[in-house]
Amino acid sequence: MDFSYIDAIHAALNDSLRDDDRVFLYGQDIGKFGGAFKATKGLQDLYPGRVLDAPISEDAMAGVAMGAALEGMRPVLEMQFADFSTIALNQIVNHAATHFYRTGVPVPMTVRLPSGGTPGSGPFHSQSLEAIYASFPGLVVVTPATVADAYQMLVESIQLEDPVIFCEHKFLYRWLKSSTLQGDGLPIGKARITRAGKHATVVTYSAMVHEAVRAAEMLYDEGGWEIEVVDLRSIKPIDTDTVIASVARTGRLLAVGEAFPWGGVTAEIVSRVAADAFHLLDAPPARLNARDTPIPYHPKLWADHRPTPQTIAASLRNLLKY
Repeated sequence: MDFSYIDAIHAALNDSLRDDDRVFLYGQDIGKFGGAFKATKGLQDLYPGRVLDAPISEDAMAGVAMGAALEGMRPVLEMQFADFSTIALNQIVNHAATHFYRTGVPVPMTVRLPSGGTPGSGPFHSQSLEAIYASFPGLVVVTPATVADAYQMLVESIQLEDPVIFCEHKFLYRWLKSSTLQGDGLPIGKARITRAGKHATVVTYSAMVHEAVRAAEMLYDEGGWEIEVVDLRSIKPIDTDTVIASVARTGRLLAVGEAFPWGGVTAEIVSRVAADAFHLLDAPPARLNARDTPIPYHPKLWADHRPTPQTIAASLRNLLKY
């Protein structure tokens, strides 16, 4: 049996509900309807009273989840789209993120954000907001790129004492599949070498891991270039040690992300490597993001807006020529 990325999320939610009576799910239309992407389909029947439909108010949803967490529950909040979570920004970053620092009382809540673009989704349903949340101390920000990580990291997120922003990529939901939900056991905060190489390092996360691997395969086929691909897996905490160790092997760095270029994860990676590992570089570190415009509706424009294997390969060619 093959498991899809959305199957992994469904299984993680089911297993967490089964194994811990404190866990409950809360979100818009997640009950009988099963959620916008059917991640919770059938769970309300299995766990009556613990899969709850929420009003159309992300601010209220986050407030309820935080209050429940403070009272000893383990809420898992589903935002229909990551973009809508900005309505709850005050609850998440000003209250949940700071509460333990202010009081010593943890807020073990998980906020699931269906993130990233899909063809035809446009500017209100395609954004990648991980860097915004990572800017605030007190939040854990998780960005799984594989089926096994989607399962294991969601289970781990629900068990954490900290509030977690779980960024699951919509583009991976149904086409990414695996024969198992069991991964290599890496914890949140530890990056993975997805593809080993020696000529350049690509550091990325979420759906861009797969685009980077395709770009690496293109360069190997055309010139024997061996590109190392590092999957960050989580961006808060971020595994700088694995990134720098990779750059030490290759001497070249390209940071790739689907989010907008201003600031963000790729800028953070380049900054850290430039500050802490400048002596290891044989070329200026580079980064590649989506274009600095709202995300277009038209599928062809959308395909040109985000990094692709072709644009990643082009950036790597420039890096390798230096």
